[in-house]
Amino acid sequence: MEPLLTGLAGLGLMFALIALHVPIGVAMGMSGLIGCGLILGWGPALSLLSTEPSSALGSLALAVIPLFLLMGNFAHAGGLSTELYRVAGSFLGHRPGGLAISTVLGCAGFGAVCGSSVATAATMSRIALPEMTAHRYGEGFAAATIATGGTLGIIIPPSVILVLYGVLTENSITALFVASVIPGLLTVVIYMFAVAIYARVAPEHAPVGPRSDWATRLATVRECWAVMLLAIAVGVGIYSGVFTVTEAASVGASFAFFIALARGRMTMTRFIESIRDTATSTALIFVIIIGASVFSYFVTLSGLPQAVIQGIESLGVAPLLVIVMLQVMYLIAGAIFDEIAAMVITLPFVYPLIIGLGYDPLWWGVVNVILISMGMIIPPIGINVFVVQSMAPHIPLSRIYLGITPYVFADIARLALITLFPALCTWLPKAAGWS
Repeated sequence: MEPLLTGLAGLGLMFALIALHVPIGVAMGMSGLIGCGLILGWGPALSLLSTEPSSALGSLALAVIPLFLLMGNFAHAGGLSTELYRVAGSFLGHRPGGLAISTVLGCAGFGAVCGSSVATAATMSRIALPEMTAHRYGEGFAAATIATGGTLGIIIPPSVILVLYGVLTENSITALFVASVIPGLLTVVIYMFAVAIYARVAPEHAPVGPRSDWATRLATVRECWAVMLLAIAVGVGIYSGVFTVTEAASVGASFAFFIALARGRMTMTRFIESIRDTATSTALIFVIIIGASVFSYFVTLSGLPQAVIQGIESLGVAPLLVIVMLQVMYLIAGAIFDEIAAMVITLPFVYPLIIGLGYDPLWWGVVNVILISMGMIIPPIGINVFVVQSMAPHIPLSRIYLGITPYVFADIARLALITLFPALCTWLPKAAGWS
């Protein structure tokens, strides 16, 4: 069989296995292994079973993933997410939609020490949803705000999904973090505007809350010193070059642990839960990475990426139109798969195409993450919506999806800006010497 036909057959096999509910990492690994066996022979193919796992487990770059996950779990155990929400609420709660804006800011702050979209949505559901519903916010809009704010966990650095993109495409993780700073801040601002506009259009769903006095505000700021120091230590350490990304993740995890310990919140039960959750998430991610590595090797051998590039070039399609088509594809993938699966399944085909079209890989990394984050809140699935709804099963999914509407328009505006003005992603890395 021709390598190209083998590649197409392997792609079909992977999707068939996924449809049969085989775990995505296993489906990719099996398809890639069988494909490599048909192209290279079974001896070289079976050797991948030893080389790829050892390469992944021995990768210093991939060590960042469990460390950032551990930092997020320790931060949650130490109550840092609650403090972020309180300080934002004390300053903004008395304004129309103020608690929703506070939720967005709380998600942004927790995302900066967590790096996971699902974890951010789940954590903020416990904190912000009872508070907003107690102040007569529309339940659908409140839940939608948390689901949308949760996506900031993978946009604002440090982001686990950006680490994965950097490893799989061999781009600098630090440069990707720098490239995502402006888009991350832009996202927060656009979401705040979306809340403010919605609060004027439908004030019954986003009412004004009580005003906090300055004594209360200053008290919440004092309580929030730990999480601010944690974010500053990690961020400044990375961007100033004092730490590598791996070292910064280690410092952040240690700092979050000692904060929780000093506050008396790090009980043995919480410590074991944090370690267990980190180990479980890390194992799932590494299985996907190993499977993706095998599948990516097979796809390269088959010549599928080159065939796709040549086919598009022969059609004479404008590069911008290709980007728009890819964006639609990623929105669909993000709505069906989780953020990691949506990236690793498509990257072997899409990344060579992006480079072939002459686009900046840092820009595409940020756009890729933004597209996946959008898919996480739109029907038919939208995994963040399901996460929030699982924390509040009394709220119908239909009401949450309806509440998502203003954020969808905000996301479209953000995506258009970053697509039309790539400098929003590339200017800061170039200014910092990461071009």
